[in-house]
Amino acid sequence: QIGRPYQWGAAGPYAYDCSGLTMVAWSHAGVTLLHYTGDQWVEGVRVPLGALQRGDLLFYATNNADPATIHHVGIYIGGGSMVDAPYTGADVRIDSIYAPGDPIGAVRP
Repeated sequence: QIGRPYQWGAAGPYAYDCSGLTMVAWSHAGVTLLHYTGDQWVEGVRVPLGALQRGDLLFYATNNADPATIHHVGIYIGGGSMVDAPYTGADVRIDSIYAPGDPIGAVRP
């Protein structure tokens, strides 16, 4: 989906928001996720950042002490990188896992 535009609330096939991208990606593996970052945060097992595996979901918050402020999610692809639909005006792309800031945590659906 690299290169597809970000669109809030979109879940493909022509545009995605961050949680729509993760929801659709995991659906291809037979895993159902809800289309909201706050829900996806609790739809799996917490993973320490030092133990990330490809496919793990990385979450970002405005306040890393408060999961209620989670606003973004990406899919870890290895090597310190993730695929994400970052924001309005940007396309789905590969970013450093630190591009949006420090992750609040990760989940393995």
